[in-house]
Amino acid sequence: MINSYKISRRKFIGQASCVAVGGTTFLSSLLNLKAMNAMSINNSSVATCTDYKALVCLFNSGGLDAFNMLLPRTTSEYNTYAATRSNLALPLNEIRAINALNTQGRQFGVHPSMPKIQALFNSGDVAFISNIGALVAPITKEEFYNESVVAPLGLFSHSDQQMHWQTGFSHARAATGWGGRMADLLTSCNSNTNISMAMSLSGTNLFETGNNSVEFTLSPYGPVGINDDNDAWWYNSLRKNNITNMLDATYQNIFEQTYKNITKSARTGNAQIQTALTNAPTFAGIFSNSYLSDSFKMVAKIIASQSSLGMNRQIFFIDYGGWDHHDELLGNQEIMLEEVDNAIGEFHQALTSINKLNEVTTFTLSEFNRTLTSNGNGTDHAWGTNVFVMGGAVNGQKIYGEYPLLQLNGPLEVGGGVMIPTTAAEEYFAELAMWFGVPNSNLLDLYPNLGNFYSVGSGNPLGFLTI
Repeated sequence: MINSYKISRRKFIGQASCVAVGGTTFLSSLLNLKAMNAMSINNSSVATCTDYKALVCLFNSGGLDAFNMLLPRTTSEYNTYAATRSNLALPLNEIRAINALNTQGRQFGVHPSMPKIQALFNSGDVAFISNIGALVAPITKEEFYNESVVAPLGLFSHSDQQMHWQTGFSHARAATGWGGRMADLLTSCNSNTNISMAMSLSGTNLFETGNNSVEFTLSPYGPVGINDDNDAWWYNSLRKNNITNMLDATYQNIFEQTYKNITKSARTGNAQIQTALTNAPTFAGIFSNSYLSDSFKMVAKIIASQSSLGMNRQIFFIDYGGWDHHDELLGNQEIMLEEVDNAIGEFHQALTSINKLNEVTTFTLSEFNRTLTSNGNGTDHAWGTNVFVMGGAVNGQKIYGEYPLLQLNGPLEVGGGVMIPTTAAEEYFAELAMWFGVPNSNLLDLYPNLGNFYSVGSGNPLGFLTI
């Protein structure tokens, strides 16, 4: 829906036609006019980039139980963990040890299904950020109980918390994502106007929706254009000519003209990517056979083709859902964390093979953690969580933030095994944005609550990236 304020024809076309959208049909291109729901932000491009950088977002939608992904191994802390988690606690001898450099003697490990993450952490290419979550401002247990400090809107709600992690607005519902707003700010970095800086392996998403930018959609097996667009059969050839004629025409109606511009750009971008992929590495023998690994393989192919595509900045989005484990948590996590581990390890190997590891930062999100307490065979919606980041620019082998004592009735536990986060998601987002090239002057536009946790210009918010 278009906002009710008056909008000129020039502004409408200027905002919508610059979007490079990939999709399966004309309808999908038209639906991506959702970028017209603009928020208040300075959207003029602010940078020209001569180097290459990519951000790859793995969104674990559903709420990943992250205190069974990153676990304590110090005897006293493990015993507290085991007592709190009861039948969901993993045996100490099965936890894979990691050698964190900054935990002052506290020992930690990762889930048994994550040997590649274990190795990448110990080699310095992975870092964890612990007990992170959506926050409007720092909040204590007492303040949470008496509501003297504002908590995130829709806390414990899948839809609201997914929105907050993708928009950077934990105090309100928003129509644009922080990935899309970064693409708005840095659009001049890329010379190709037919392909969006934001590319999705998981269809349309809020994270990559900006005021002037939306995602270019790919499948794990490549871009999907108009069916049989390049088929030589007379019928398809005739249809192609008719479509071309329609896209070359000029329309007086503002919606028709904008629809035409977007679809034409998407069609051109699709052809460019198809051509680039014919010359991309195959990564034979690196990636395993799973949807998630195939998604990361396609991202690696696009990254390998960035020069021929005229891209100096790229943002990728992969949604790996199914983490809402109210039941059968242990069995489901064993399978799903193995898939994540394989895909991340394979992606690291692929980036290394094309000499792009230092130029690509891969990071994880999930809308919230699960309760520390068991509901019988699973866990319910909670708050503070753990995430990880991978890449050559990562100051790895460290756990950032503060891993909490996993005790019930402790200073951060507000009931039912829900932990108050001690690190704001905005600090995490801001450091990623700074590495990507967003100027300090735009950080508060991207993340309006950031100033409650971090003084802009005072260095890295958390320190997990070399900027």
